[in-house]
Amino acid sequence: MKAIQLQAQPRVIQGRKVSQLRTRALLPGVIYGKGIASLPIEIRLPEFSEVYATAGETGLVELKLGNDARPALIKKVQVHPVTNRFLHVDFYQVDLKTKVTANVPLKIVGVAPAVTDKVGVLLQLLDEVEVEALPTDLPEYLEVEISKLGQVGDTIAVSQLTVPSQITVLTTGNLEVVKIGDLISKEAEAQVKAEEEQAQQAQAEAPVTTPAGATEVAPVATPTAPAKTEN
Repeated sequence: MKAIQLQAQPRVIQGRKVSQLRTRALLPGVIYGKGIASLPIEIRLPEFSEVYATAGETGLVELKLGNDARPALIKKVQVHPVTNRFLHVDFYQVDLKTKVTANVPLKIVGVAPAVTDKVGVLLQLLDEVEVEALPTDLPEYLEVEISKLGQVGDTIAVSQLTVPSQITVLTTGNLEVVKIGDLISKEAEAQVKAEEEQAQQAQAEAPVTTPAGATEVAPVATPTAPAKTEN
């Protein structure tokens, strides 16, 4: 994968004062690596957003610091929990001749016959796997072909993924990536039945209410004839 260029500048402002950078649409960050001293940097937020949307955490980024160009991966991005605005970014400088590990997203492709035939539902159990490869060989994603999933219980494990030869998958091979599950699980079916029974019981035990505006009439006792006395 060709490196995406991104301009950066050494950062002087640190600590709590970095909020000043964000008001000027600058994103604080740091670049570090094996045997490399950490360097605080700042990047224009719109440019970083565009690069991150393309590269993610597996695409190779070429950080331009003046006349210096550093190959790096986006290692960690801090995001505001409410606004989803980027707060900070970590870059990991890499050696293009040394393999690195990274988490690669999984992309579902194709259509499962079990879903189209309404036999079952598709459950995605993993959305990424850990791989090892040269920085230039890291893929944007790995495909999960599901067109052979036709019955409930059909699965695709990590070991069944189609992976380029230059990439080694480190995630345990017997872990299930996708699976065809029942349209409704036995547990869910039992819960629905229990809820229906509770509703019926509650309805049967509900007190009878008098319609609004109606007057409730007390029952009239039937007079009892006096007993006859024999003379």
